Amino acid sequence: MMISQKYCLSAFSLGMLFVIVTTDSNLMRCEYYNETVCKNSRFSVGCSGTKDCKSLTPDKGNQCYVLWQKSSHGFSIKQKGCWVGSKLNDISGSRCTETQKDPDISLLFCCCEGDMCNENMTTVYLQSILTTESAVEYSTNVPVPLLKEGNPVFNTLLYTLVPLLVITLILIASYWLYRHHKMTYFNEIPTVDLSVPSSYLHLKPVQLLEVKAQGRFGAVWKAQLRNEFVAVKIFPPQDKNSWQVEQEIFQLPQMKHNNILAFITAEERTDNLHLEYWLITAYHETNSLYDFLKANVVSWAEVLTISDSISKGLAHLHEELPPTRGEAYKPSIAHRDFKSKNVLLKDDLTACIADFGLAQVFYAGESPGDTHGQVGTRRYMAPEVLEGAINFNRDAFLRIDMYACGLVLWELLNRCSSQDGPVEEYMLPFEEEVGQHPNLEEIQELVVQRKGRPKFKSTWKKHPGIVVLCSTIEECWDHDAEARISASCLQERIKMLYKSLTPNSGSESHVTTGEHFT
Repeated sequence: MMISQKYCLSAFSLGMLFVIVTTDSNLMRCEYYNETVCKNSRFSVGCSGTKDCKSLTPDKGNQCYVLWQKSSHGFSIKQKGCWVGSKLNDISGSRCTETQKDPDISLLFCCCEGDMCNENMTTVYLQSILTTESAVEYSTNVPVPLLKEGNPVFNTLLYTLVPLLVITLILIASYWLYRHHKMTYFNEIPTVDLSVPSSYLHLKPVQLLEVKAQGRFGAVWKAQLRNEFVAVKIFPPQDKNSWQVEQEIFQLPQMKHNNILAFITAEERTDNLHLEYWLITAYHETNSLYDFLKANVVSWAEVLTISDSISKGLAHLHEELPPTRGEAYKPSIAHRDFKSKNVLLKDDLTACIADFGLAQVFYAGESPGDTHGQVGTRRYMAPEVLEGAINFNRDAFLRIDMYACGLVLWELLNRCSSQDGPVEEYMLPFEEEVGQHPNLEEIQELVVQRKGRPKFKSTWKKHPGIVVLCSTIEECWDHDAEARISASCLQERIKMLYKSLTPNSGSESHVTTGEHFT
């Protein structure tokens, strides 16, 4: 509030200064009239009014004048205005001293000193002063206008409206500066109809804290909304389509699920003419499965917990759900960019699936439309995607997700501490074969032509649970897409795996709770 008052006082001071500068109380005014302009003007605009008179040099007089002509019919006023010239010797105040410009044409004028002293000089008054011979003086001086004759209406508007306009502009600029410096918090706009993003209202404060991840579709920030932390994914203008797709997926009926990232709102932001698109979701401090596995090893119990929650999330995403009393029908959804970076871990190490910028919705009985087949992260692309030989139907796209899921489960097993022998450093799928940054041709040659897959370590065979999970992984990434198991089948396998295996005494492979596997 103090900032606002400071800017408003500054604006008022500047405005008053402008008014003081533009209005000089020492100026003398004279009545202005031009008979020629009045006759030629259609509406007599600009031919009469008031003029401000001021001598430009000290040695010149500053008087008002009247120019008129005597004829057999009487007198007619020709001009009135300001006269800058040598003062007549007998001018003594406001009395108009008549001077004859040219005796041959009966054109006369008189001058006077004083504010608007020529205002009431009508033909009656002029006739009365002409009857007094002592008032007549012959001169060759000609009245000279102070400045170029202008439009008195325009001048009046100029001196009246310009100061008000300047004050208004200063106030607007001051208010903008006040708002710009005051706002340390960003404002959230609640989710509304996507076709009218400009209608977002009822802003809520969101404060960005730190960047947690950077991807091809923008940055993910840790932020604060009131008293809780949230995640803010910021899309640049060129990725508006991904922002729209992702929020449309989140807002589908029956999408809320423990193993799907919780959606809060979407908004369109403009800051200093810079346009951004925000997606605000729940925040999980543990970050992604990729980040967690790089820094930590996992027990067999944690492997089952994470695997089970991944399978539940994928099964819910892929499944069609009939309408309920509270919500409409939920269509089947293919993720199309499933990988360990898009699996987030909660504090209890249960997983939730995120990042739906490339997802595809399949409504019952409808064609998927114009869908580009070769999308996603090439390391996780299924063989049919790399070949460009996709059947454009729902089941084909769901099987592509299951191939990628098999690779993610391999990453999880590769960091399991329950295997016999040391746990190696974290590696991405196929990193041993093609490195961290393979091109498309290298992945195609390895996965399609050589039918390569990440290797299972021989030490894994000594753990009965890992052996069973390895067999399930192989069914997820089968080269024949139609032979791959579904997400719901994966969920059943992991549930049965938990129920059928007896923990090894003294080992780390025991499961402490069964609450995640019901």
